[in-house]
Amino acid sequence: MTSTLICNIGELVTNESATGEGSPLGLMRDAAMVVQDGRVAALIAAGEPLPQCDECVDAGGAAVIPAFVDSHNHLLFAGDRSTEFAARMAGQSYEAGGIMTTVSATRAATSEALLANALRLAAEARSQGTGTLETKTGYALTPDGELRLLDVANQAAAADPSITDITLLAAHVAPPEMSADDYVRLIVDGIIPAAAGRAQWIDAFCDVGAFDVEQCHAVLTAGAAAGMGLRLHANQLSNIGAVQLAVELGAASADHCTHLSDADIAALASSATVATLLPASDFCTRSPYPPARRLLDAGVTVALATNCNPGSSFTTSMPFVIALAVREMHMTCAEALWSATAGGAAALRRTDVGHLGVGAQARFAILDAPSHTYLAYRPGVPLVRRVHSQPVG
Repeated sequence: MTSTLICNIGELVTNESATGEGSPLGLMRDAAMVVQDGRVAALIAAGEPLPQCDECVDAGGAAVIPAFVDSHNHLLFAGDRSTEFAARMAGQSYEAGGIMTTVSATRAATSEALLANALRLAAEARSQGTGTLETKTGYALTPDGELRLLDVANQAAAADPSITDITLLAAHVAPPEMSADDYVRLIVDGIIPAAAGRAQWIDAFCDVGAFDVEQCHAVLTAGAAAGMGLRLHANQLSNIGAVQLAVELGAASADHCTHLSDADIAALASSATVATLLPASDFCTRSPYPPARRLLDAGVTVALATNCNPGSSFTTSMPFVIALAVREMHMTCAEALWSATAGGAAALRRTDVGHLGVGAQARFAILDAPSHTYLAYRPGVPLVRRVHSQPVG
Protein backbone atom coordinates (compact mmCIF):
# COMPACT_ATOMS: atom_id res chain seq x y z
CA MET A 1 0.00 0.00 0.00
CA THR A 2 1.20 3.50 -0.81
CA SER A 3 0.31 6.62 1.11
CA THR A 4 -0.04 10.19 -0.10
CA LEU A 5 0.03 13.34 2.00
CA ILE A 6 -2.00 16.28 0.66
CA CYS A 7 -0.42 19.18 2.54
CA ASN A 8 -0.72 22.96 2.70
CA ILE A 9 -4.51 22.89 2.20
CA GLY A 10 -5.84 26.38 2.82
CA GLU A 11 -9.45 25.24 3.22
CA LEU A 12 -10.42 21.58 3.49
CA VAL A 13 -14.13 20.82 3.01
CA THR A 14 -14.84 17.52 4.76
CA ASN A 15 -18.67 17.53 4.81
CA GLU A 16 -18.29 16.14 8.33
CA SER A 17 -20.30 18.50 10.52
CA ALA A 18 -18.53 17.33 13.67
CA THR A 19 -15.17 18.17 12.13
CA GLY A 20 -13.78 21.68 11.91
CA GLU A 21 -16.20 24.56 11.46
CA GLY A 22 -18.95 25.81 9.21
CA SER A 23 -21.70 23.21 9.42
CA PRO A 24 -22.57 21.40 7.21
CA LEU A 25 -19.21 21.64 5.40
CA GLY A 26 -16.93 20.80 8.34
CA LEU A 27 -14.22 23.22 7.22
CA MET A 28 -10.61 22.80 8.34
CA ARG A 29 -8.12 25.63 7.81
CA ASP A 30 -4.43 25.12 7.02
CA ALA A 31 -4.99 21.39 7.10
CA ALA A 32 -3.57 18.24 5.58
CA MET A 33 -5.00 14.87 4.56
CA VAL A 34 -3.50 11.41 4.24
CA VAL A 35 -4.75 9.04 1.54
CA GLN A 36 -3.92 5.35 1.71
CA ASP A 37 -5.18 2.50 -0.45
CA GLY A 38 -7.78 4.75 -2.07
CA ARG A 39 -9.32 5.97 1.19
CA VAL A 40 -8.96 8.94 3.49
CA ALA A 41 -6.67 7.67 6.26
CA ALA A 42 -6.27 10.81 8.37
CA LEU A 43 -7.23 14.48 8.61
CA ILE A 44 -4.56 16.68 10.14
CA ALA A 45 -5.44 20.01 11.75
CA ALA A 46 -3.26 23.11 11.65
CA GLY A 47 -0.21 22.81 13.89
CA GLU A 48 -0.29 19.03 14.14
CA PRO A 49 2.84 17.15 12.98
CA LEU A 50 2.74 15.79 9.45
CA PRO A 51 3.35 12.05 9.01
CA GLN A 52 5.87 10.53 6.64
CA CYS A 53 4.17 9.29 3.46
CA ASP A 54 5.33 7.75 0.21
CA GLU A 55 4.54 10.93 -1.69
CA CYS A 56 3.40 14.46 -0.96
CA VAL A 57 1.12 16.74 -2.96
CA ASP A 58 1.38 20.42 -2.03
CA ALA A 59 -2.00 22.13 -2.44
CA GLY A 60 -0.32 25.52 -2.26
CA GLY A 61 -2.87 27.02 0.09
CA ALA A 62 -5.79 26.14 -2.19
CA ALA A 63 -9.15 24.69 -1.24
CA VAL A 64 -9.74 20.94 -1.35
CA ILE A 65 -13.32 19.69 -1.68
CA PRO A 66 -15.00 16.30 -2.01
CA ALA A 67 -15.32 15.48 -5.70
CA PHE A 68 -18.81 16.20 -6.99
CA VAL A 69 -21.37 13.40 -7.02
CA ASP A 70 -23.44 13.92 -10.16
CA SER A 71 -26.42 11.67 -9.51
CA HIS A 72 -28.55 12.27 -12.64
CA ASN A 73 -27.16 11.86 -16.18
CA HIS A 74 -28.04 10.54 -19.62
CA LEU A 75 -24.61 9.83 -21.14
CA LEU A 76 -25.70 7.00 -23.45
CA PHE A 77 -26.83 8.68 -26.65
CA ALA A 78 -25.87 9.64 -30.19
CA GLY A 79 -26.42 12.82 -32.18
CA ASP A 80 -27.22 16.29 -30.92
CA ARG A 81 -30.22 18.61 -30.68
CA SER A 82 -28.58 21.97 -31.21
CA THR A 83 -31.23 22.97 -33.74
CA GLU A 84 -33.94 22.28 -31.16
CA PHE A 85 -32.01 24.35 -28.60
CA ALA A 86 -31.72 27.28 -31.00
CA ALA A 87 -35.46 27.11 -31.70
CA ARG A 88 -36.19 27.08 -27.99
CA MET A 89 -34.01 30.13 -27.44
CA ALA A 90 -36.02 31.80 -30.21
CA GLY A 91 -39.24 31.22 -28.29
CA GLN A 92 -40.39 27.65 -28.91
CA SER A 93 -41.56 25.87 -25.72
CA TYR A 94 -39.88 22.72 -24.42
CA GLU A 95 -41.74 19.42 -24.72
CA ALA A 96 -40.62 15.89 -23.93
CA GLY A 97 -41.36 14.80 -27.51
CA GLY A 98 -37.91 15.96 -28.65
CA ILE A 99 -36.51 12.85 -27.00
CA MET A 100 -37.46 10.85 -30.10
CA THR A 101 -34.86 12.74 -32.14
CA THR A 102 -32.17 11.29 -29.89
CA VAL A 103 -33.83 7.87 -29.91
CA SER A 104 -33.52 7.68 -33.70
CA ALA A 105 -29.84 8.63 -33.63
CA THR A 106 -29.05 6.26 -30.75
CA ARG A 107 -30.78 3.30 -32.37
CA ALA A 108 -28.66 3.85 -35.48
CA ALA A 109 -25.33 4.27 -33.66
CA THR A 110 -22.83 1.49 -33.06
CA SER A 111 -22.10 0.37 -29.52
CA GLU A 112 -18.51 1.49 -30.02
CA ALA A 113 -19.65 5.02 -30.85
CA LEU A 114 -21.99 5.11 -27.86
CA LEU A 115 -19.22 3.93 -25.54
CA ALA A 116 -16.76 6.50 -26.89
CA ASN A 117 -19.26 9.32 -26.40
CA ALA A 118 -20.09 8.26 -22.85
CA LEU A 119 -16.41 8.06 -21.90
CA ARG A 120 -15.74 11.44 -23.50
CA LEU A 121 -18.50 13.06 -21.44
CA ALA A 122 -17.34 11.31 -18.27
CA ALA A 123 -13.80 12.60 -18.80
CA GLU A 124 -15.19 16.08 -19.42
CA ALA A 125 -17.15 15.88 -16.15
CA ARG A 126 -14.13 14.61 -14.26
CA SER A 127 -11.98 17.50 -15.49
CA GLN A 128 -14.50 19.84 -13.83
CA GLY A 129 -14.33 18.15 -10.44
CA THR A 130 -16.80 15.26 -10.68
CA GLY A 131 -15.68 12.03 -9.06
CA THR A 132 -18.89 9.97 -9.10
CA LEU A 133 -21.39 9.67 -11.95
CA GLU A 134 -24.76 7.99 -12.43
CA THR A 135 -25.97 7.34 -15.97
CA LYS A 136 -29.21 6.09 -17.51
CA THR A 137 -30.49 4.24 -20.53
CA GLY A 138 -33.67 5.53 -22.19
CA TYR A 139 -32.77 6.42 -25.75
CA ALA A 140 -33.51 3.06 -27.39
CA LEU A 141 -37.03 2.18 -26.16
CA THR A 142 -36.91 -1.44 -27.37
CA PRO A 143 -35.96 -4.53 -25.35
CA ASP A 144 -32.79 -5.26 -27.34
CA GLY A 145 -31.90 -1.57 -27.51
CA GLU A 146 -32.28 -0.84 -23.81
CA LEU A 147 -30.30 -3.96 -22.89
CA ARG A 148 -27.59 -2.91 -25.36
CA LEU A 149 -27.38 0.46 -23.62
CA LEU A 150 -27.02 -1.30 -20.27
CA ASP A 151 -24.15 -3.33 -21.69
CA VAL A 152 -22.47 -0.17 -23.00
CA ALA A 153 -22.98 1.50 -19.61
CA ASN A 154 -21.30 -1.40 -17.84
CA GLN A 155 -18.40 -1.26 -20.30
CA ALA A 156 -18.07 2.46 -19.59
CA ALA A 157 -18.08 1.82 -15.83
CA ALA A 158 -15.35 -0.79 -16.24
CA ALA A 159 -13.24 1.71 -18.18
CA ASP A 160 -13.88 4.80 -16.05
CA PRO A 161 -14.10 4.45 -12.25
CA SER A 162 -16.06 7.69 -11.94
CA ILE A 163 -19.09 5.93 -13.51
CA THR A 164 -20.45 4.02 -10.53
CA ASP A 165 -24.25 3.79 -10.80
CA ILE A 166 -26.27 2.55 -13.78
CA THR A 167 -30.00 3.16 -14.14
CA LEU A 168 -32.57 1.50 -16.41
CA LEU A 169 -34.79 4.26 -17.84
CA ALA A 170 -36.70 2.25 -20.42
CA ALA A 171 -39.77 4.24 -19.28
CA HIS A 172 -38.45 7.50 -20.70
CA VAL A 173 -41.23 8.03 -23.25
CA ALA A 174 -43.33 5.56 -25.23
CA PRO A 175 -41.91 4.69 -28.67
CA PRO A 176 -44.04 5.82 -31.62
CA GLU A 177 -44.73 2.24 -32.66
CA MET A 178 -46.85 1.39 -29.59
CA SER A 179 -49.13 2.88 -26.95
CA ALA A 180 -47.85 3.88 -23.52
CA ASP A 181 -49.84 1.08 -21.86
CA ASP A 182 -48.51 -1.56 -24.25
CA TYR A 183 -44.95 -0.29 -23.79
CA VAL A 184 -45.25 -0.36 -19.99
CA ARG A 185 -46.35 -4.00 -20.21
CA LEU A 186 -43.31 -4.72 -22.39
CA ILE A 187 -41.02 -3.04 -19.85
CA VAL A 188 -42.52 -4.92 -16.91
CA ASP A 189 -42.74 -8.34 -18.56
CA GLY A 190 -39.71 -8.24 -20.86
CA ILE A 191 -37.11 -5.55 -20.27
CA ILE A 192 -36.93 -5.52 -16.46
CA PRO A 193 -36.46 -9.29 -15.99
CA ALA A 194 -33.67 -9.29 -18.59
CA ALA A 195 -32.05 -6.20 -17.04
CA ALA A 196 -31.79 -7.65 -13.53
CA GLY A 197 -28.15 -7.65 -12.47
CA ARG A 198 -27.14 -5.15 -15.15
CA ALA A 199 -28.57 -2.02 -13.49
CA GLN A 200 -28.53 -0.88 -9.87
CA TRP A 201 -31.50 1.45 -10.34
CA ILE A 202 -34.78 1.83 -12.21
CA ASP A 203 -36.25 5.19 -13.20
CA ALA A 204 -39.31 6.49 -15.05
CA PHE A 205 -40.41 9.83 -16.46
CA CYS A 206 -43.66 10.63 -14.67
CA ASP A 207 -45.14 13.69 -16.36
CA VAL A 208 -47.38 15.02 -19.08
CA GLY A 209 -46.13 13.70 -22.42
CA ALA A 210 -44.42 10.70 -20.81
CA PHE A 211 -46.07 8.28 -18.33
CA ASP A 212 -48.79 8.74 -15.72
CA VAL A 213 -48.65 7.79 -12.05
CA GLU A 214 -50.28 4.38 -12.52
CA GLN A 215 -47.91 3.43 -15.33
CA CYS A 216 -44.85 4.58 -13.36
CA HIS A 217 -46.07 2.69 -10.29
CA ALA A 218 -46.12 -0.50 -12.36
CA VAL A 219 -42.60 0.09 -13.70
CA LEU A 220 -41.04 0.99 -10.36
CA THR A 221 -42.62 -1.85 -8.40
CA ALA A 222 -41.50 -4.34 -11.05
CA GLY A 223 -37.98 -2.90 -10.86
CA ALA A 224 -37.98 -3.15 -7.07
CA ALA A 225 -39.07 -6.80 -7.32
CA ALA A 226 -36.08 -7.39 -9.62
CA GLY A 227 -33.72 -5.93 -7.00
CA MET A 228 -33.29 -2.42 -8.36
CA GLY A 229 -33.37 0.76 -6.31
CA LEU A 230 -35.94 3.39 -7.26
CA ARG A 231 -35.54 6.83 -8.80
CA LEU A 232 -38.16 9.01 -10.51
CA HIS A 233 -38.27 11.94 -12.94
CA ALA A 234 -40.87 13.94 -11.02
CA ASN A 235 -42.74 17.24 -11.43
CA GLN A 236 -40.55 18.68 -14.18
CA LEU A 237 -43.23 19.94 -16.57
CA SER A 238 -46.33 19.74 -14.37
CA ASN A 239 -47.62 18.24 -11.13
CA ILE A 240 -49.48 14.98 -11.74
CA GLY A 241 -48.55 13.39 -8.42
CA ALA A 242 -45.06 12.09 -9.22
CA VAL A 243 -43.37 13.34 -6.05
CA GLN A 244 -46.07 11.72 -3.94
CA LEU A 245 -45.48 8.45 -5.81
CA ALA A 246 -41.73 8.64 -5.21
CA VAL A 247 -42.25 9.14 -1.48
CA GLU A 248 -44.92 6.42 -1.28
CA LEU A 249 -42.60 3.86 -2.86
CA GLY A 250 -39.54 4.95 -0.87
CA ALA A 251 -37.57 6.09 -3.92
CA ALA A 252 -34.03 7.25 -3.27
CA SER A 253 -34.66 10.44 -5.21
CA ALA A 254 -37.31 12.49 -6.95
CA ASP A 255 -35.56 14.41 -9.71
CA HIS A 256 -36.37 17.85 -11.19
CA CYS A 257 -39.03 18.90 -8.60
CA THR A 258 -39.85 22.11 -10.44
CA HIS A 259 -43.59 22.23 -9.76
CA LEU A 260 -44.20 21.45 -6.09
CA SER A 261 -47.17 21.93 -3.78
CA ASP A 262 -46.84 22.47 -0.05
CA ALA A 263 -48.02 18.87 0.36
CA ASP A 264 -45.20 17.63 -1.90
CA ILE A 265 -42.60 19.47 0.16
CA ALA A 266 -44.07 18.18 3.41
CA ALA A 267 -44.03 14.62 2.04
CA LEU A 268 -40.38 14.93 1.01
CA ALA A 269 -39.44 16.44 4.37
CA SER A 270 -40.95 13.50 6.24
CA SER A 271 -39.26 10.89 4.04
CA ALA A 272 -35.81 9.64 3.07
CA THR A 273 -36.41 10.62 -0.59
CA VAL A 274 -33.89 13.20 -1.80
CA ALA A 275 -35.08 16.10 -3.97
CA THR A 276 -32.53 16.17 -6.80
CA LEU A 277 -32.62 19.57 -8.48
CA LEU A 278 -31.41 20.04 -12.06
CA PRO A 279 -31.20 23.81 -12.63
CA ALA A 280 -29.15 23.52 -15.83
CA SER A 281 -32.25 21.96 -17.42
CA ASP A 282 -34.35 24.94 -16.42
CA PHE A 283 -31.65 27.29 -17.70
CA CYS A 284 -31.57 25.49 -21.06
CA THR A 285 -35.36 25.31 -21.42
CA ARG A 286 -36.18 28.74 -19.98
CA SER A 287 -38.36 27.07 -17.37
CA PRO A 288 -38.97 28.10 -13.76
CA TYR A 289 -36.30 27.01 -11.31
CA PRO A 290 -37.19 24.56 -8.52
CA PRO A 291 -38.09 26.10 -5.14
CA ALA A 292 -34.83 25.17 -3.45
CA ARG A 293 -35.26 27.64 -0.62
CA ARG A 294 -38.68 26.23 0.34
CA LEU A 295 -37.29 22.70 0.24
CA LEU A 296 -34.26 23.49 2.38
CA ASP A 297 -36.22 25.54 4.89
CA ALA A 298 -38.62 22.60 5.29
CA GLY A 299 -35.76 20.22 6.05
CA VAL A 300 -35.73 18.30 2.74
CA THR A 301 -32.44 16.71 1.72
CA VAL A 302 -31.46 18.37 -1.56
CA ALA A 303 -29.03 17.16 -4.23
CA LEU A 304 -27.76 18.99 -7.29
CA ALA A 305 -26.93 17.27 -10.58
CA THR A 306 -26.27 18.26 -14.19
CA ASN A 307 -28.82 16.06 -16.02
CA CYS A 308 -26.35 15.91 -18.90
CA ASN A 309 -28.30 15.02 -22.04
CA PRO A 310 -28.36 16.31 -25.62
CA GLY A 311 -31.83 17.87 -25.48
CA SER A 312 -32.45 19.86 -22.33
CA SER A 313 -29.14 20.16 -20.47
CA PHE A 314 -26.04 19.53 -22.55
CA THR A 315 -23.51 20.25 -19.82
CA THR A 316 -21.26 18.18 -17.59
CA SER A 317 -20.27 21.13 -15.39
CA MET A 318 -21.18 20.82 -11.73
CA PRO A 319 -19.56 24.22 -11.01
CA PHE A 320 -22.05 25.74 -13.46
CA VAL A 321 -24.89 24.00 -11.63
CA ILE A 322 -23.60 25.35 -8.30
CA ALA A 323 -23.47 28.89 -9.68
CA LEU A 324 -27.07 28.56 -10.92
CA ALA A 325 -28.19 27.19 -7.57
CA VAL A 326 -26.67 30.11 -5.69
CA ARG A 327 -27.76 32.84 -8.09
CA GLU A 328 -31.14 31.61 -9.27
CA MET A 329 -32.39 29.31 -6.49
CA HIS A 330 -31.14 31.34 -3.50
CA MET A 331 -29.02 28.58 -2.02
CA THR A 332 -26.00 29.62 0.00
CA CYS A 333 -22.55 28.72 -1.33
CA ALA A 334 -22.21 26.14 1.44
CA GLU A 335 -25.64 24.61 0.76
CA ALA A 336 -24.93 24.34 -2.96
CA LEU A 337 -21.57 22.64 -2.47
CA TRP A 338 -23.01 20.22 0.10
CA SER A 339 -25.89 19.36 -2.25
CA ALA A 340 -23.47 18.79 -5.15
CA THR A 341 -21.38 16.38 -3.06
CA ALA A 342 -22.98 14.85 0.05
CA GLY A 343 -26.47 15.50 -1.32
CA GLY A 344 -25.67 13.62 -4.51
CA ALA A 345 -24.27 10.76 -2.46
CA ALA A 346 -27.51 10.64 -0.45
CA ALA A 347 -29.48 10.50 -3.72
CA LEU A 348 -27.46 7.42 -4.66
CA ARG A 349 -27.65 6.08 -1.09
CA ARG A 350 -23.87 6.07 -0.91
CA THR A 351 -22.01 6.70 2.34
CA ASP A 352 -18.50 6.22 0.92
CA VAL A 353 -18.39 9.26 -1.39
CA GLY A 354 -19.39 12.92 -1.17
CA HIS A 355 -17.39 13.56 1.99
CA LEU A 356 -13.79 13.35 3.17
CA GLY A 357 -14.22 11.73 6.56
CA VAL A 358 -11.74 9.07 7.62
CA GLY A 359 -12.61 5.85 5.78
CA ALA A 360 -14.34 7.56 2.85
CA GLN A 361 -13.18 6.94 -0.69
CA ALA A 362 -10.51 9.51 -1.53
CA ARG A 363 -12.43 11.22 -4.31
CA PHE A 364 -11.54 14.89 -4.07
CA ALA A 365 -10.70 17.97 -6.11
CA ILE A 366 -8.00 20.58 -5.55
CA LEU A 367 -9.23 23.99 -6.67
CA ASP A 368 -7.28 26.86 -8.16
CA ALA A 369 -8.93 29.02 -5.52
CA PRO A 370 -8.58 29.66 -1.78
CA SER A 371 -12.21 28.86 -0.95
CA HIS A 372 -15.18 26.82 -2.13
CA THR A 373 -17.13 30.06 -2.53
CA TYR A 374 -15.18 30.72 -5.74
CA LEU A 375 -17.24 28.03 -7.46
CA ALA A 376 -20.16 30.50 -7.53
CA TYR A 377 -18.11 33.68 -7.16
CA ARG A 378 -16.20 33.04 -10.44
CA PRO A 379 -18.81 31.39 -12.69
CA GLY A 380 -17.60 29.96 -15.96
CA VAL A 381 -13.94 29.96 -14.89
CA PRO A 382 -12.11 26.58 -14.84
CA LEU A 383 -11.16 26.32 -11.17
CA VAL A 384 -10.39 22.61 -10.80
CA ARG A 385 -6.64 22.00 -10.73
CA ARG A 386 -6.65 18.28 -10.02
CA VAL A 387 -9.22 15.53 -9.42
CA HIS A 388 -8.52 12.30 -7.59
CA SER A 389 -11.17 9.64 -8.20
CA GLN A 390 -9.37 6.31 -8.27
CA PRO A 391 -11.28 3.35 -6.87
CA VAL A 392 -10.41 1.72 -3.57
CA GLY A 393 -7.56 -0.75 -4.06
